[in-house]
Amino acid sequence: MKAPFAITLRVGSSLANKTGAWRTERPVYVDRLPPCNDACPAGENVQRWLYHAESGEYETAWRELMRDNPFPAVMGRVCYHPCQTACNRGKLDEEVGINAVERFLGDEAIRRGWTVSVTAPPTGKRVLVVGAGPSGLAAAYHLRLLGHEVTVRDAAPRAGGMMRYGIPAYRLARDVLDAEVDRIAAMGVTIELSSPVPDAAAALRDFDAVFLAVGAQLSRRTEIPAGDSARILDALGVLRDVSEGEPPLLGRRVVVYGGGNTAMDVARTARRLGATDAVVVYRRTRERMPAQPFEVAEAEQEGVRMRWLSTIAAADGGTVTVERMRLDETGFPRPTGEYEELAADSVVLAIGQDVDRSVVATLPRVSVADGVVQVGADMMTGQPGVFAGGDMVPSPRTVTAAVGHGKQAARYIDGWLRGEPYAPPPRHPLATFERLNTWYYSDAPATVRPTLDAARRVSTFAEVVGGLDEGSALFEARRCMSCGNCFECDNCFGVCPDNAVVKLGPGERYAIDLDFCKGCGICVTECPCGAIDLVPEET
Repeated sequence: MKAPFAITLRVGSSLANKTGAWRTERPVYVDRLPPCNDACPAGENVQRWLYHAESGEYETAWRELMRDNPFPAVMGRVCYHPCQTACNRGKLDEEVGINAVERFLGDEAIRRGWTVSVTAPPTGKRVLVVGAGPSGLAAAYHLRLLGHEVTVRDAAPRAGGMMRYGIPAYRLARDVLDAEVDRIAAMGVTIELSSPVPDAAAALRDFDAVFLAVGAQLSRRTEIPAGDSARILDALGVLRDVSEGEPPLLGRRVVVYGGGNTAMDVARTARRLGATDAVVVYRRTRERMPAQPFEVAEAEQEGVRMRWLSTIAAADGGTVTVERMRLDETGFPRPTGEYEELAADSVVLAIGQDVDRSVVATLPRVSVADGVVQVGADMMTGQPGVFAGGDMVPSPRTVTAAVGHGKQAARYIDGWLRGEPYAPPPRHPLATFERLNTWYYSDAPATVRPTLDAARRVSTFAEVVGGLDEGSALFEARRCMSCGNCFECDNCFGVCPDNAVVKLGPGERYAIDLDFCKGCGICVTECPCGAIDLVPEET
């Protein structure tokens, strides 16, 4: 009697018999958008450069990073790293210290003198960038890489914009900023300082395109009844004077009015300038404070006091009258009629910032609403050839967002100059935590960056947060789970019962031999990073 077919199967039978005909579903390798990439305002391919960093290929990682962001050393210090907030690893143990690895790569590039070469052929087109801050310099960098002649003009005596004049040196060392600005200049970008541009219309006659990237360097004011002897300053003016080496005399008792990051910066600066009592007065609660939580925590560590649910009602020589507030059912602060006095030698206002829009005053086709310039999806204003970004347009006012704007604007400007409009590529589906097989990832607690002792901070403008050494940076990069993208771990190759997974070689990933794949889905289940889908078989 003839034996049943199943009993006749021997070693090698899955190759001898093309079992793929049994399949109703097939596995397909996919590339998904990592949440870190998705959350980065600068549009960095975070996962890609981490992949190179974890292999010790630091220069390759840095060059991948520089494809999107010309300020990795700066960003590794001042970015609020939304990429880490989005990191899937945070749901497993702790998020990957992306920002710390970025700083390591940026510092390594400065230490080793890595440079960027322009290989694109000259286009003969000339672009003027107004503003030498993060958005303007990023745009200039990318435009230069695309082959255009770029001139950057700024009214300030030194380049950097708010990176130099709005961020204290204890957060961003000036030699680091100078090194990354100088690298851009060395690429052939012309930077003209102490050169304000009062009229964009006139500038447009000498250039093929103009990018407006004026930073929000005008402090907002508020009406506070004040006596003749009251000393009231604005936060940006204080930070600028300190940056220029001419710190103001704030006195021993300083009250800062506001609740944003600038308020934290100026209160911490006041402590370093000798204030024994620095108090932040804010009309809402800590939970509703716009300042980053770590900024508030570091300020408190340095002795800055917080007065929540309070507003300044009046100021006179030596005192400030503060009124207690309460939040109504909508969360809006309401006065209570309860007052008290605080001793204050000076009051610093940190209640918001505006952009000087006079540069577009002679361009009637440029629309301004809510204090910012309106642009289309291509970042062009109503005036053909005039683009705008950074603080000048509706956007979060951070260095990272400004750098991202500069990159996007460069691509749109390039497309406009060539007569070939730039079209952003489609976005992949998001790589969610639920798709990961986290059993394969070992426990690896995050590396903590070194910090100065609180007692030492208030006596120096040295950087508070230090960088990682090579071993720590390598460890941190290796904590990346490569969400949604194959990293050639060989799991699928090893678990396939039909030997249907074919290795294509280093960097080439795998292929599925559909003659033998039965569509069992084991490879999908066992993929650590969720980079394989099971789809219905084509009929």
